[in-house]
Amino acid sequence: MAAQQNTVDFDCNICDTHNISEISSLTRETASCSHCGSTVRMRSIVQVLTTELFGKSLAVSQIDPPRPDLVGIGMSCWDGYVAPLSHCVAYKNTYYHQEPRVDITNIDPAMVGTLDFIVSSDVFEHVESPVDRAFVNARRLLKPGGVFILTVPYFHPGQPGVITTENFPDIYKWEITESELGPLLKNTKKNGEIQYFYDLVYHGGPGSTLEMRRFSEWSVIEELKNAGFDEITVYRDAEPEHGIYWPLMHSAPISARVTESAGWRFQKKKPRVIFR
Repeated sequence: MAAQQNTVDFDCNICDTHNISEISSLTRETASCSHCGSTVRMRSIVQVLTTELFGKSLAVSQIDPPRPDLVGIGMSCWDGYVAPLSHCVAYKNTYYHQEPRVDITNIDPAMVGTLDFIVSSDVFEHVESPVDRAFVNARRLLKPGGVFILTVPYFHPGQPGVITTENFPDIYKWEITESELGPLLKNTKKNGEIQYFYDLVYHGGPGSTLEMRRFSEWSVIEELKNAGFDEITVYRDAEPEHGIYWPLMHSAPISARVTESAGWRFQKKKPRVIFR
């Protein structure tokens, strides 16, 4: 509840710290917990994961008893929530650029159908094209009924038909070098034509953080549908008690699952999309 006009008091669902913050400071990427430094996006991961696994939004400390039978991975996730969650569920962080390594575009067949959940927070905008294989592989890694928790920067909420903007639509064989104008991407297309790209966009974080594309909300949902997920939920609603707000609605977290009743290999149900 608001402590005074334009402020909100909330308990961080990662570290339980009580905070009083300006509502305007509760943006997706601004650290807003005074103790652990979590952002709205980080706290929303815990919100969505606990809702999908346990039926309601919980703080990490409320996951009692622990559930080591729930097995999942993070994809270069923030250690600030991975560490406490790993004491409650079997949650292992993985990386593209170091061990333990998972390449979502080329998964280990031994991992197929082994996971109850996957968390990917702001990774798929960096995956090399074609990105649809990453969505398909996320579904393949999950057990029947498993859940994929996804965040990516996306835009045009509520606008159907807006496609993803690929920054390098013909990428094939490429490398990044330094030039007098800064980083330069050299791409050799399949037909042998050479392209050069300047003004590259990088996001913060370890590993390969080159922005490959800009999603729209509609295009993310379509990728999930095409990958075989049949229950997709976009978490737009505020959760003020945990300091979670999405005033512009874009880039909110999304969950996707293949329900057990839909079948594992042959999805027969019409995908259901929920906005909450």
